Amino acid sequence: MTGTDEPVLFHTTGRAAHITLNRPRALNALTHTMVRRIDEALTAWEHDPAVETVVITGAGERGLCAGGDIRAVHDDARDGDGTASAAFWRDEYHLNAHIARYPKPYVSLMDGIVMGGGVGISAHGSVRIVTERSRVAMPETGIGFVPDVGGTYLLALAPGELGTHLALTGAQIGAADALLCGLADHYVPSAALGAFVDDLAELPVPDVLAWHVQPPPQGELSDQREWIDSCYAAGTVEEIAHRLFAHGGPEAKEAAETLMAKSPTALKVTLAALRRARRLGPLERVLDQEYRVSCAALRTPDLVEGVRAQIIDKDRDPHWSPATLVEVSDAEVERFFAPLGNRELGLAGPGLAQEAAW
Repeated sequence: MTGTDEPVLFHTTGRAAHITLNRPRALNALTHTMVRRIDEALTAWEHDPAVETVVITGAGERGLCAGGDIRAVHDDARDGDGTASAAFWRDEYHLNAHIARYPKPYVSLMDGIVMGGGVGISAHGSVRIVTERSRVAMPETGIGFVPDVGGTYLLALAPGELGTHLALTGAQIGAADALLCGLADHYVPSAALGAFVDDLAELPVPDVLAWHVQPPPQGELSDQREWIDSCYAAGTVEEIAHRLFAHGGPEAKEAAETLMAKSPTALKVTLAALRRARRLGPLERVLDQEYRVSCAALRTPDLVEGVRAQIIDKDRDPHWSPATLVEVSDAEVERFFAPLGNRELGLAGPGLAQEAAW
């Protein structure tokens, strides 16, 4: 194992190779260096016959990963030219695709907080474990950003309009709802995770799952499908908000009030991104779209203002520009999806483009 001051640790035990995100004070937020090292390790283990399973966990007691290093993105958007953030996202999205196509079992322990970039390094894995402590979310609209790391791909696949609800509101969900939405596969109590990991060193993944997986505690979203599906099926964010306020139920009203606090631009771009993701096909095509959207967000005032209000000053009082949904034009939304020319991410090659056409 490398030194414990390293931001990400690697070791092997028996048949399993381990990745430990090791920035507990920062809730294991991902840096560019961490992304590169994880990708390099995965490549090496992919060709190592002694490694049969990869396991990713987070150091500390609070969670797997709270996301990317959003302070660095904020500083780059405010003071830099955006190239550092674009380079980070390029490598991060390549890592997300690598995880999704990994040929060996990739076991992610989604214990505690798993948000943003944390979803990207866990929910694309082949074996995704949640616990009673799991709090999973894509909260980007609250900082003037749009769900990325393949988040719009995952949420577009959720049943009905559950993914739209989660993407627009940034709501945190627990184990049962993560399973319902397709963001996780199995529930294991947090107290059993130690034994679960120990068994992965000695046994095939299916045998370990059979021994440790349990039914999750009751979730919330399954009982809310009626109003979520009817309200979020609307064609615009304005109409979604109108339907939520008109519904009359307390959960719908709370969701409407939550939307009104988010960046109007981010809300409209997020809805457009989700609807387009449903038609794009493979993950790689959606990541290519997300890269265009993320790079465009760097040039908007809301990203800098949102991070300032939520993360830096913590006054929770962002001043969005434009300030209302009606002020965000269709042309402004479309600008986020404009091709980048020679700066495209380019994950979807001709073969994937043809696959999507089928």
